[in-house]
Amino acid sequence: MRKHGLAVAGICVLLLAGTACSDTKAGSGGNGQSTPGASSSQSSTPGASTTPGESPTPSEAAAAISIVPAKGATAVQPDKPVTVSTTAGKLTTVTLKDDDGDKVTGTFNTDKTQWTSAALLKPSATYTVSGSAEGTDGASVPISSTFKTLKATKSLKASVVPLNGETVGVALPIQIYWNNPVKDRAAVEKQLSVKTSVPVDGSWHWVNSKQVNYRPKNYWPAGTKVTVNIDTQGVNAGNNTWGTSSRTIAFSIGKSVVSNVNVKKHTMTVTINGKLARSIPITAGKDGFTTRSGVKVIMEKFPTKRMDAATVGIKPGDPNYYNISDVRWAQRVTSSGEFLHGAPWSTGSQGSANVSHGCVGMSLADAQWYYNQTLRGDPVIVTGTSRHMEPGNGWTDWNTTWAAYKSGSALS
Repeated sequence: MRKHGLAVAGICVLLLAGTACSDTKAGSGGNGQSTPGASSSQSSTPGASTTPGESPTPSEAAAAISIVPAKGATAVQPDKPVTVSTTAGKLTTVTLKDDDGDKVTGTFNTDKTQWTSAALLKPSATYTVSGSAEGTDGASVPISSTFKTLKATKSLKASVVPLNGETVGVALPIQIYWNNPVKDRAAVEKQLSVKTSVPVDGSWHWVNSKQVNYRPKNYWPAGTKVTVNIDTQGVNAGNNTWGTSSRTIAFSIGKSVVSNVNVKKHTMTVTINGKLARSIPITAGKDGFTTRSGVKVIMEKFPTKRMDAATVGIKPGDPNYYNISDVRWAQRVTSSGEFLHGAPWSTGSQGSANVSHGCVGMSLADAQWYYNQTLRGDPVIVTGTSRHMEPGNGWTDWNTTWAAYKSGSALS
């Protein structure tokens, strides 16, 4: 016959950190094993059963609690679950907190004989397990244990584009920059998720070991609400690099503003929410300073910006040198220095000739109007030159086919 209950006992489960089980029984050591000399009447005997008609003894009816990892364990891996279980009765409450007082979520199984943590833990933290269980005799048994997680050699933290609460353009790729290289990209990517207010097909794409981006198959639908969950606390990124925190970034997509620059025809058309809003005469890069073709994305916006040719290797004394302190309505589209901006010095060439050093110039009136329509993340599609965008020279995610982009996921 099956026992009605088991005495309080420790069940030893071996983890990387050492013993990985503990109990609330008096007379047990911090490694979860019974102290020599402990009374055998306080532990269950394997295979023991009660005689038909007999009532279970008080020790057999008491809730027997085991906790993994063991009480007093150190160097516990943050990516391993914490479990609390009983072999007699059921668990009533279980709470898991770190030394900052932050709770770790968890779930009970159907019959409430086991509780399992749902979130990863922090490295270098002390955790306390508390709660209670009820034995088959109805008596309450306290749950109490502490353990420490391992100390990470390196931490993993994320910097994110866009900013929390920002409203951005329809072509903005989500960009996560890590403070340390990620070796196990799949483990980290599993902890990343994107939720949208309307269905959007998208994919992560690893640029390198310190950057992962996300973009939709097509431009974001205007008005979409996006939430990025970076649940990397406790993730093992490899090389003893562990996630030390998690982040959530929420942002919105603004109206659809798509610009098309035709360098050969010296024009830029601006389409807003699917309708042509304006056609603007422009000038682009002259010979030797050809404007790049491809899909560019507005990265930064400046109502006034100094532009010094020395920053792109043109020195004072060179006929092509310039240093203009007050370029108006400047919007960056490449890391190497291409902007769209007001260019009152070239109004005579706008719409007819390319005379710039690679930027797209327009009248001050058109530049101001355009500046007021756009957001960081709006696409600027340039055609008409044989010089193409280099990968990584700005936010170049849209210059890759969808199939190639998806293949950059560690989970593809």
